[in-house]
Amino acid sequence: MNITILGTGMVGQTIAAKLQELGHQITLGTRSVNDTLQRTAANPMTGTSFADWHATHSGIRIAPYQEAATDADLIINATSGAGSLEALRGVGSKALAGKVLLDVANPLDFSKGMPPTLFVCNTDSLGEQIQREFPEARVVKGLNTMNAYLMMNPQLVPGDHTVLLSGNDADAKKEIVRLLNSLGWKEKNIIDLGDISTARGTEMLLPVWIRLWGALGSPEFNFHIARKVPVEAAV
Repeated sequence: MNITILGTGMVGQTIAAKLQELGHQITLGTRSVNDTLQRTAANPMTGTSFADWHATHSGIRIAPYQEAATDADLIINATSGAGSLEALRGVGSKALAGKVLLDVANPLDFSKGMPPTLFVCNTDSLGEQIQREFPEARVVKGLNTMNAYLMMNPQLVPGDHTVLLSGNDADAKKEIVRLLNSLGWKEKNIIDLGDISTARGTEMLLPVWIRLWGALGSPEFNFHIARKVPVEAAV
């Protein structure tokens, strides 16, 4: 597939590298290609600059937002939540129309330091804001309740653990499930919560996730939904 990933930070880089490894054609969308390629600050998770990272992933195309998604089969929003709508406006409604848009971002507000708060919750969500502003996009919220490395490599955490999906378009969610399967996510561990309004719940897991990270001392963990086995299945 031709996959466009919006965002060139740690999340975007991690997703891009894994999907390129799986044989997909990857484009990274950014506000300014020159600024991105000249960014010298080291990624705190990898210790390398974007330029150094890109040198080892030279087959990944870098393009401005307005060009990045033109030929995309799938678009992944891996921008910071605060910048997601601006980035998608840069892509434009025409390029987003009819496309499956996997939104992995979260509405985290770091303006008052750590831990961050949510700039939207309870009665709305970032996923819903994106779907409202771009009604012809086929938005699926998912993978936003875990670390980026785990998104792409579920085997990092042993045993069963869960991906939660939200979205209005059933066929779009099926496409995302196929992508998740190719990454190693088991069908039984993928739960469809329902329409895009259910993204409120998954986004509101982030304050808990952040505090768990602090308590555990590592971001390599995930939520697992343990279910009672139906009587007929236990027989």
